[in-house]
Amino acid sequence: MTSDNQSSKVYIEILKQLREMISVDKLKSGDKIPSERELSERLNVGRSSVREALRALELLGLIETRRGEGTYIKDFHGNQLIKLLSTFILQEEKAKQDVIETKHFIEMDCLRLLLQKGNFNYEDFKSWVEKDKFSDDEFFYRMIEKADNHLLLRIWVILKDFNHSLFIEKSENKKKDYHNLIRAIEANDMEKTLTAYWKLRKCRFSNDRN
Repeated sequence: MTSDNQSSKVYIEILKQLREMISVDKLKSGDKIPSERELSERLNVGRSSVREALRALELLGLIETRRGEGTYIKDFHGNQLIKLLSTFILQEEKAKQDVIETKHFIEMDCLRLLLQKGNFNYEDFKSWVEKDKFSDDEFFYRMIEKADNHLLLRIWVILKDFNHSLFIEKSENKKKDYHNLIRAIEANDMEKTLTAYWKLRKCRFSNDRN
């Protein structure tokens, strides 16, 4: 089993376990969940993998870590995250598509912000793309950072983690496609930017995606 598949399995198992603890044990806000060591032993996986999965849950606002005390259930009352979590655990095709679609919308919104703010250092970014090996996630993480909207970045990271946890396949992209996107942003051309984006995503650009 590859490292990516192992990490994805850990995400799903921990999500299932947390859901079960909430529904069966009737855990309430403030209750403590098993430690990294205990989860590692129950799931028979490394503690680093457990730690990564717990970080995703914390980003969702489902748990909170108190230094020196442990990890606790947060307040779920009136919160739709449990329904959301259940949907993803079921791994329905509609849920997978929603994750992909929402992630794409956030990426496009951040590209729009870059064009509006006009403070993007294109030369440094192009140099990084040319010299370094990088994943699509690393590219868009940096791009969204440059958009300077912390909330959008936080939501994108959550969706990225769900993307991995749901075994959604990733396509291979060529560096020239990333260069084309950067050049379009540098030209401050919205239509070319979105066209380059959808080419990168192996999608055909259409006006209804604006």
